[in-house]
Amino acid sequence: MGGVKRLLRAAVFSWRGLAAAWRDEPAFRLEVAAAAALSAGAFWLDVGGGSRALLVAAAVFVPAVELLNTALEAAADLAADGKRHPLAAKIKDCGSAAVLLSIIIAAAVWAGVLWPN
Repeated sequence: MGGVKRLLRAAVFSWRGLAAAWRDEPAFRLEVAAAAALSAGAFWLDVGGGSRALLVAAAVFVPAVELLNTALEAAADLAADGKRHPLAAKIKDCGSAAVLLSIIIAAAVWAGVLWPN
């Protein structure tokens, strides 16, 4: 039973993280909306199940990376304690770059699946 209880606690923590990102991060809300629209659109396309799964995964990948970026930014802000610090800026810039790369990857996946069609 300990495993189930642990899993439920982890689910609660995950839900709190999603709720916090939704409440506090406009970029996350935009990326979730885009992922939802793209995922729904993937079911209208005439592609196989594997391609459809790839399209949905690519769309959901972007907000997942945004969650990691949000966590990095919060940790950097906490560590910097309200002061400007070059390492905090580097952390934030690298997190932002990861989000950009995830968007490029998602776009490349969609282009790769749709191009032949």
